[in-house]
Amino acid sequence: MNWKAIKSKCPIHNTISLIDILAKIGEGSKAQYTELRYQSRHINRISIEKGELESASSISNKGVGIRTLVNGAWGFSSTNRLDREGLVACLENSFKAGKVASQGRRDGVEALAEAELAQGSFKPKINDPVENHSLEEKMELVREIEKRTRSYSNDIKSSTCTYYEIMDEKSIVTSDGANVELMDVKPEFSVSAVAGRNGDMNRGYEAVCVTGGWKDLFSRKSPEQVAEKAAKLALELLDASNPEGGTSQVILHPSLVGLICHEAIGHTVEGDLVSAGSITKDKIGQMVASPLVTLVDSGMPEMYEHSAGSIPVDDEGVKCKDSRIIVGGELRTYLVGREIAGSLGVDPCGNARAYEYGDTPVIRMRNTYIEPGESKVEEIIQETKKGYLLKGGGEGQADANAEFMFTVEEAYEVRNGEIGKLLKNVTISGRAFDVLKSVDMVGQDFEFDMGYGFCFKGQAAKVDGGGPHLRCKALVGGRTEG
Repeated sequence: MNWKAIKSKCPIHNTISLIDILAKIGEGSKAQYTELRYQSRHINRISIEKGELESASSISNKGVGIRTLVNGAWGFSSTNRLDREGLVACLENSFKAGKVASQGRRDGVEALAEAELAQGSFKPKINDPVENHSLEEKMELVREIEKRTRSYSNDIKSSTCTYYEIMDEKSIVTSDGANVELMDVKPEFSVSAVAGRNGDMNRGYEAVCVTGGWKDLFSRKSPEQVAEKAAKLALELLDASNPEGGTSQVILHPSLVGLICHEAIGHTVEGDLVSAGSITKDKIGQMVASPLVTLVDSGMPEMYEHSAGSIPVDDEGVKCKDSRIIVGGELRTYLVGREIAGSLGVDPCGNARAYEYGDTPVIRMRNTYIEPGESKVEEIIQETKKGYLLKGGGEGQADANAEFMFTVEEAYEVRNGEIGKLLKNVTISGRAFDVLKSVDMVGQDFEFDMGYGFCFKGQAAKVDGGGPHLRCKALVGGRTEG
């Protein structure tokens, strides 16, 4: 690659000198492939619990990670020294690590898959930047909302309110043509309320997270609405009963659709896990779900550009495209990085992500969802004689065989086409692909509703998930009365 050409192509606003340095450093690389990634990160976090400050932190870090491919083996080194000497030393260390790793290796990386490499500058649409609001203003909001949550009832025994924001600037340069700068902002606001009566304790939780600005964060739910939802749910659960156990017809809210898409389906199609033997290995072209189901992982979903997992370019410099994982029930593709794409026979779509500059890119999801269908939500409920409406996923687990079990935050009986009483201590479980095969109605609605928190796979990543309401069959469990 002509590294010198990078300088004239990159319109970076405040790190242009660093881009020049990265390009110049790259000229001296002896590796078959070189990737230089600068990242500056700033995190603010404020949390109030029961009227007391639980934490208040403001953390900044920046540095460069350099990954090299040497004789078919990867080398990696990172540094927070951003002068020329520090970067040259980092490149040399990366090359040496790759050279050592290649010794005696029989199954080296022959070549990286072709991909659409990004060039230029990318940043999200931001409505009212979070930087326009001082830490003092954010602290006051968190304090007021936490107090408001406790004021709903004497039965609210404790509450926690947290504001969190993560702001990134990245510059990515690769020896085969990526040349990009990125800005990313992901604010998050959450409220947890615990209600208690006669020894019974129940928790309500509500959170919002987006890619964007202050007004984007509260565009669908105001801080007061977040608090009200958490408090009311905790209180209502005090009077709720437990469900009947067994396999049942269930209507899944978009929040649970997103959770199952991500945890029980998405991880099984990540290329590294596929190669290790996940349930989807060698299943491309097979029917794995109902013909009504189309499942997508997208970096920039059209239906909601502010979703929490949105990224325009991944950390290999690949421009993000939609990965249409399941189309009309048929498994079509896997999620890959450039190294593994060729061996699995699929194209890279921007799923290689690194959390910080000191991390190497690994295969991760972004925004994972099921596309809307043709049924009205009211029709789905009306046509359900006996079942449950399930909303919000809590703790749980899923494995490489797509078997899952999650607690459910809100569960309602559905009897003769009408929503009935609230239930508690409800779980949903099954094998995800069996659940998807049982889907017989898919709603026209759509919502992302699981962007808060992080997904962990060796390192953290912001993701999101969602879809429409859909009806299927799953195993519903609950604690025995009494």
